[in-house]
Amino acid sequence: MSNPLLDYQHLPPYQHIKPEHVEPAIDSVLAGNREQLASLLAAEEYTWDTLLQPLEDLQDKINHAWSPVSHLNAVMNNEALREAHNACLSKLSEYGTELGQNRPLFQAYETIANSAQFKELDTAQQKVIRDALRDFRLSGIDLPEDKKARYKAIQQKLSALTSKFSDNVLDATQAWKKHLTDASALRGLPESAMAMAHQNAQAEQQSGWMLTLDFPCYFAVMTYADDRELRKELHDAYVTRASDQGPNAGQWDNSALMEEILALRHEKAQLLGFDNFAELSLATKMAPDTDSVVGFLEELATKSKPIATQEYQELQSFAQQECGLPELQPWDVLYTSEKLRQNKYAISQEELKAYFPEPKVVNGLFEIVKRLYGLTIRQVEGVETWHKDVRFYEIKDQQGRLRGQFFLDLYARPHKRGGAWMAECVCRRKTKTGMQTPVAYLTCNFSPPVGDTPALFTHYEVTTLFHEFGHGLHHMLTRVDYLEVSGINGVAWDAVELPSQFMENWCWEKDALDLIAAHYQTGEPLPEELRQRLLAAKNFQSAMQMVRQLEFALFDFRLHREYDPQTGGRIQSLLDEVRREVAVITPAACNRFQHSFSHIFAGGYAAGYYSYKWAEVLSADAFSKFEETGIFNQTTGQAFLNNILERGGSREPLELFVAFRGREPKIDALLRHSGIAA
Repeated sequence: MSNPLLDYQHLPPYQHIKPEHVEPAIDSVLAGNREQLASLLAAEEYTWDTLLQPLEDLQDKINHAWSPVSHLNAVMNNEALREAHNACLSKLSEYGTELGQNRPLFQAYETIANSAQFKELDTAQQKVIRDALRDFRLSGIDLPEDKKARYKAIQQKLSALTSKFSDNVLDATQAWKKHLTDASALRGLPESAMAMAHQNAQAEQQSGWMLTLDFPCYFAVMTYADDRELRKELHDAYVTRASDQGPNAGQWDNSALMEEILALRHEKAQLLGFDNFAELSLATKMAPDTDSVVGFLEELATKSKPIATQEYQELQSFAQQECGLPELQPWDVLYTSEKLRQNKYAISQEELKAYFPEPKVVNGLFEIVKRLYGLTIRQVEGVETWHKDVRFYEIKDQQGRLRGQFFLDLYARPHKRGGAWMAECVCRRKTKTGMQTPVAYLTCNFSPPVGDTPALFTHYEVTTLFHEFGHGLHHMLTRVDYLEVSGINGVAWDAVELPSQFMENWCWEKDALDLIAAHYQTGEPLPEELRQRLLAAKNFQSAMQMVRQLEFALFDFRLHREYDPQTGGRIQSLLDEVRREVAVITPAACNRFQHSFSHIFAGGYAAGYYSYKWAEVLSADAFSKFEETGIFNQTTGQAFLNNILERGGSREPLELFVAFRGREPKIDALLRHSGIAA
């Protein structure tokens, strides 16, 4: 029987992939890989061509079969697919650990690293080998057999637990709905949000309006609904997802999972000779040590908190005087902030939405990429996708050469995980038959089109799209030929946000806004006075946003650095402690934010959430060069393309940054862009 996960050439045949194909495909690939690895290691001498290139082929076979499964599980989740996906996690984890603890393989890498041929390899190849030797040590290659077995068991268990955490968040988000038949309950909601809620109801064969916890719906209610009780109801449901609190208390509770994940991470770090998981996390990052990370975050907090406190006091007095709220509650913050923003700057996200219709934004984004890097992006019809809303594009350079391709999946829908992300579908690498074209998945959860009206984006959604596209360009524009350091592979995690945060800057510049903004009905460009109001409001509550991110980053880092098996994670008490230090808003007693903090409990950001701020220093400083030379200066654009985007993980990020900027990064540009004095 043919299996679509094994039989396709370049792009996965999404319409033909069924849950029953998943396990047989993964079993077949892993069995084949184990067999081939044994025969590769039986060779008498090892070179790049006889060992490392074939090993890369084996890894690509796994990516080829697994990438579409992993992606479908995130964007078209259902019970059968989830079961098949989760059944393979332990198999993949076991295989990965086997490779990492394979002593003959480790010795083969060491032999190549110590040989005369090593000096003849190019920089990227040498980095592949150095990274691999480091990763062998981080996989427990030097451990005695009993500890190796324990490491393997921990890895498998963590793989299952983090997936379960993610499933719980998705299920808890999907489980809550509120059906309304009286429009007065939704007073204050803009027309677009009402239409979306009505469309939700229609999809379930109901009249009236259906509210959900999908972010576009939740955010609209929290920002605009005049009904304070309704805001409280949605707030309580949202901040208690997957926890022991709220409307579905205990049903998908992540409490025990978090404790177990932290305990296993700590045990793994100690097995490998680190004091804690934060130290292990930094073994592959730019930051030199844990003190540097905490010091960096605390320095930002010291500079931001006094301003954040002023911003919050301003909000409190506005809420009292203008909104008749003697006491500001967490479910009032977005609502009163929006009122204050309108009061100060006469601007609302809703007013801006009319100027950011999806076709204009997407085509404008492509035009910006063309002006910066000389690349052309066009849609390709007739490519098989997983949902009718998904589109496929290709990127070509000025010589007409294909540089990359991507799927764009913009809208929120049932059975799709929340948030926005870029993921790899195919990685660039040189094969015997030529160059493999990199392909990206770009996924968002924006408000969909309603009726004949195109999707209208908030300015926040526009910056989210630019952010993910920056990751996509990093993946697709790489000129590195080796899988392990091509695109975002091999890039230190605290530098991986540089290209994404860098792209966000164009969402604020007049010459770029002229390309991405036009009224969806009249085609009128964004009026200058509205642009001025947008810019004036750019740093509205930016210190409050800064301390919120610092709260998440410090909580994550300290959680992993200070873990003590005797006391457990102390998750809530540590979070409370961090909040006392840096936060200005006291959350509701029921708030269990940590129970849905997928970045650190189910994503790659464990003891690494600080990366957003760390990389923001790099991205703000990189953009300051464009501020000096012109935001569409092609020489600067080419320098960024050549030194950052095309180099992937082939050199250390600091080296690449210095090659582009001519010096090491400074924190000043980030503080200036955030409206916080350096």
